[in-house]
Amino acid sequence: MLLLRLALASLLTAGTMGSFVAADSLAVFTDSEVNAANVFGSGTIQIGGAPASAAVTLANMAPGDLVIAPLVITNNGSLPLRYAMSTSTTNTDSKALAGQLELTIRVKTASACSVEDGAIIFATAALSTGAIRSNAQGAQAGDRTLAAAASETLCFKVQLPLATGNAFQDATTTATFTFDAEQTANNP
Repeated sequence: MLLLRLALASLLTAGTMGSFVAADSLAVFTDSEVNAANVFGSGTIQIGGAPASAAVTLANMAPGDLVIAPLVITNNGSLPLRYAMSTSTTNTDSKALAGQLELTIRVKTASACSVEDGAIIFATAALSTGAIRSNAQGAQAGDRTLAAAASETLCFKVQLPLATGNAFQDATTTATFTFDAEQTANNP
């Protein structure tokens, strides 16, 4: 009987100890914190020009005539950008007036474009070759940069040289200036 009592006492002791261990594992403090509404959005690159077309036009040019006109380039996006410009020309006849006309592009200062005092960014050369650096991706020497919502005015001067001969009478050409922009952030 003593053996039975000892066995029963051992069993009761083990059960009591087990209940303490079980109770101890249930008494854990917990907490959590939620960090919601993490929103991510991409920026924009959007270049604009004003006027939208026909910024530099002059009909019935005679040798020595020139036209100077402003073209405002604007970054309508939310990210800084850099841009380049290229020119394409279409002659409406076989006289190749685009190769005869001379183009000069300056950055406008506080003065009017007609004062011609801004920094030259395209030196006087054939209209058909007009460019502001390269539109290849990445930074190129001389690329123009604009902060978000910023603008700059370029002064375009197109001249029919005084030495232009009779072969260019009654000739017409159309020029298209294409501005290519890319982000500057993370784009060396």
